Amino acid sequence: QVQLVESGGGLVQPGGSLRLSCAASGSIFSIYAMGWYRQAPGKQRELVAVITSGGSTNYTDSVKGRFTISRDNAKNTVYLQMNSLKSEDTAVYYCASRVRGYYSSDAKNYEDWGQGTQVTVSS
Repeated sequence: QVQLVESGGGLVQPGGSLRLSCAASGSIFSIYAMGWYRQAPGKQRELVAVITSGGSTNYTDSVKGRFTISRDNAKNTVYLQMNSLKSEDTAVYYCASRVRGYYSSDAKNYEDWGQGTQVTVSS
């Protein structure tokens, strides 16, 4: 089991940037695939980005070119750098871990989740 704690959310103006962090503890972080999901009010949870144990990355189309997922295995932390933020990026952002280190877009395949961090993009 992995304990996940997100941080870095907040209020930002359109066009601004935020960096989310997700600190993991309790297991061998480097073998896990890590994902960032988000859920806006009244909408279903959606996958934002995934980074595999080998460092490969995948993004949902709406954030490609604006968001970057990365990981620091020495710090047991995964990051989501978000640039050129838009109002439609407003949501609660969750990180999730998957012990099978390869890519999956299905939230059911992620065993552990953080508590979420609110990102609000508004002028």
